[in-house]
Amino acid sequence: MRYRLFGRTGLRVSELLLGTMTLRSEDVARRVLDVYADAGGNFLDTASAYGESEEVLGAVMHRRDRFVVATKYTLSRDVQDPNAGGNHRKNLVLSLEQSLRRLRTDYVDVLWVHLWDRHTPAEETMRALDDVVRAGKVLYVGVSDAPAWFVARANTLAEWRDWTPFSGLQVPYNLLRRDVERELLPMASALGMTVAAWAPLAAGKLSGGTQRAGRLTEREEGAAWAVRAVAEELGATPAQVALAWVRSSGVLPLVGRADAGAGRRLSRRGGAAAGSGRAPGGGGPVRAGLSGGLHRGVRGEPFRVRLRGRRQVMRPGNSAG
Repeated sequence: MRYRLFGRTGLRVSELLLGTMTLRSEDVARRVLDVYADAGGNFLDTASAYGESEEVLGAVMHRRDRFVVATKYTLSRDVQDPNAGGNHRKNLVLSLEQSLRRLRTDYVDVLWVHLWDRHTPAEETMRALDDVVRAGKVLYVGVSDAPAWFVARANTLAEWRDWTPFSGLQVPYNLLRRDVERELLPMASALGMTVAAWAPLAAGKLSGGTQRAGRLTEREEGAAWAVRAVAEELGATPAQVALAWVRSSGVLPLVGRADAGAGRRLSRRGGAAAGSGRAPGGGGPVRAGLSGGLHRGVRGEPFRVRLRGRRQVMRPGNSAG
């Protein structure tokens, strides 16, 4: 496992982040966390809107200080209450207090703004976030699913007024969905923000398919075929290749789980937890993570693959943060 600095801070986060939205059973959650921690992972991502996820995580997270715990706020806690959602101060305070109780902790390492709220001024959100940081309940802040202009404005306000800026950005990013490359990724690079990618496998479309994936379009099938071709040449899985592509741009994938048993089977094939430290099929050394993230060779060494008769070079890039 490799580690990156979280934005322009000294916080070290693993190159593969664990999304815990689907964790509903304490037994399964405990096994998944063990596999992830054994592989060197340290970033746990949840949200106030993820149902039982926060409570389950709080019940099984016995090595609290070992992990970087992140949660989110914005989405409504009560559909009957007009103030139970949004990025305003009232919802932030109440949502954070609820999350802390569920997670059984006094603080969270990262608090994400879950999505852009066009009704709340950026000044209110950033000042309220700075207040909970100064109170010691939050250490760092980030933002998810927001337009580039809003994030740039918010961080400029924070810089001018000596408030805590956004250190991280969450976006949907994978081989099939690359629109964030136009504005959001260049903005994050310019502002020194770490970028976390949700849906890095495109709901299973790039990893062999799931029930969520459904029928693939011609374009999607072409991309999935290319991923499978690269995987066959490397002796890896399609999921490993798709995640390696995301990581090559410096973006950190948010990976989930099918089940803990699958995670351990992956580890024996060169995927999740430690294993032999060799690539499947006897290849070179790998850096791997839950859901099969693969980074082959020494740092900075390019992947060399043959795709449809042409030799391609996939070069790992630098982190956006």
